[in-house]
Amino acid sequence: MSVPTAHIEAKKGDIASTVIMPGDPLRAQFIAENFLEDAKCFNRVRGMLGFTGYYKGKKVSVMGHGMGVPSAGIYTYELFNFYDVDNIIRVGSAGGISDDIKLRDIVIAQGACTDSNYSRQYELPGIFAPIASYELLEKAVKLARERDLSIRVGNVFTSDIFYDKSEGLKKWQKLGVLAVEMEAAVIYMNAADAGKNALCICTISDLPFTGEECTSEERQTTFTEMMELSLALI
Repeated sequence: MSVPTAHIEAKKGDIASTVIMPGDPLRAQFIAENFLEDAKCFNRVRGMLGFTGYYKGKKVSVMGHGMGVPSAGIYTYELFNFYDVDNIIRVGSAGGISDDIKLRDIVIAQGACTDSNYSRQYELPGIFAPIASYELLEKAVKLARERDLSIRVGNVFTSDIFYDKSEGLKKWQKLGVLAVEMEAAVIYMNAADAGKNALCICTISDLPFTGEECTSEERQTTFTEMMELSLALI
């Protein structure tokens, strides 16, 4: 496929080698307007906003990836394979399922369990384990500790279901999974397939077992510690 692609109208060179990706395109706009200098919009197709600017003198892009494996799979695949992107860092929200996780804690996903069928395309003789790029993971943990952030490092569960009526989360919790979200596994798989790097950093926006939650406005504009940590990685 040539560029622009069916989903991204940017030209070659418009997108930096590192892309910060929230699910919400309005969160991408918030990051661009509040943290980047000389930010220019490179994508408006389907309302999936993308911007490229500079953070402390270094070129970086920020773009939404939408909700769920199919949407995130499309955008990250095109970025890795058609726009020469080397690093994708997801900055998202997640539901905390570990008993000792609180609202606004930051979870850095070393691995992503999933119920998605995405990996079937690889026709593997087994089950692929989607994991973060260790170099990004190690650096993120070091920076978070230097900043005295409340972080947890461990597995997340990438679910295809948001309104889950089963008791499945309890089973993932028993295996030590920290949080549930909807995109990390596919981003890790696309990175592995392309020979690129990926990391998922999530702020806990809700606690499914207690009903506690942040508002949509808070998720969009106040998870700044996670945003600043991701930008520091570049």
